[in-house]
Amino acid sequence: MKKYVILVLSLLLCACAEDKANRELAGKILADDTFQQVKEKALEVVKTGFNAGDGYGEVWIRDYNTFIELSAEVFDAQTLKENLLVFFRLQGNDGNIIDGFIPKGKVVETKGGYQYICSELEPDYCGHKNTVETDHESSLVQAVYKYVKKTGDADLLQEKVGDLTVALRLELAMEFLMANRWSDKFGLIYGATTADWGDVQHSHPWGVFITEDTHYCVDIYDNAMMLIALDNLMELVPETRERWEPVRKGIAKRAMEVLWDEENQKFIPHVYLQQSPYPADFNENEIYYHGGTAVAIEAGLLNRDQIKVSLDKMIANVKASGAGSIGLTLYPPYPDWAFENKGMYPYGYQNGGDWTWFGGRMIQQLAKNGFMEEAYTQLLPMTRRVIDNNGFFEWYTVDNKPEGSGTFRGSAGVLYKAIEMLEEWAKTIE
Repeated sequence: MKKYVILVLSLLLCACAEDKANRELAGKILADDTFQQVKEKALEVVKTGFNAGDGYGEVWIRDYNTFIELSAEVFDAQTLKENLLVFFRLQGNDGNIIDGFIPKGKVVETKGGYQYICSELEPDYCGHKNTVETDHESSLVQAVYKYVKKTGDADLLQEKVGDLTVALRLELAMEFLMANRWSDKFGLIYGATTADWGDVQHSHPWGVFITEDTHYCVDIYDNAMMLIALDNLMELVPETRERWEPVRKGIAKRAMEVLWDEENQKFIPHVYLQQSPYPADFNENEIYYHGGTAVAIEAGLLNRDQIKVSLDKMIANVKASGAGSIGLTLYPPYPDWAFENKGMYPYGYQNGGDWTWFGGRMIQQLAKNGFMEEAYTQLLPMTRRVIDNNGFFEWYTVDNKPEGSGTFRGSAGVLYKAIEMLEEWAKTIE
């Protein structure tokens, strides 16, 4: 009896201490004036359009997917819907989704440049497709889901584009992946050899098109994106569940069997359909993929203990590299010879650049899974540099210097949502 009383008292003391810590954290979150500044800046940035940021002419689906909810704060639903419909009007007969679209008047054909895709269904825009990445179809499904949830406009699903409804076109996009990017060997979808979530392959000076030198592989980012898309599709269109639930379960199972390194508690960067493009003395599995891991958590692949280990590894990588935040793409970076694209030097661009665009998603998943203190702590470097640099920059160097567009809407979108999630939690505590 005495031991029982001591146990109960210990539990009560722990609960009281946790409540106090939560109240203190909630107070910090709600009192942090930089959060409100960042949110206001995000709204101002997103008001100015839908391209990825200054210097980009296109509206890209992988970007739009990450700021469509923020856009809904300042644009009417019809405007958001019209952007989504352009992607469906330019959808291939096989179901493939373009990477981005641009006004016809701005299309400039150049040798070795983008091959533009036009359609009778779309009078105003043409599109192009980066064929080395396998996230465009999944990104559009996710964007439609976010649009419907944010606006309540489920009628979009029954709107016809050509002879097919949007709901059918969503399925067609998933079928494209099954027919054209499916590895029977691994039971997963595949793409070219890129750096984590990047869309630049290793074997070309530009690297955005599949070539005869492409090395195909499966990775966690593409498959996690498809898992999220399938969850979204089945919720939006319940009658598709019979077709896609077994596929979803199979991908989730195989992703962990094939790509999860249990001994090292991390995802293997690439598992190749044939052979690695890299020499035998290069251990690619030493590289830790931050972005793909964050998306895998969003897809529900990691348990709470694995999430904590993943975060600890990210923090250790930030310390070892000197980077500014856990938005660090990957660590250690690929050597300078690993990619033909000269912008993919170590700690450059997608090869170890620090991207809030993905770091913010990790913050969201920390908050979603109850790691509130960790989410708040890891968010602060990202919000601080928005204030310090007066913008949402595309990426940061390893010494925290801004690079690329200063109006990168994807960064604005993920940060705004991450802050909202923390604030919503804090309001329930106070």
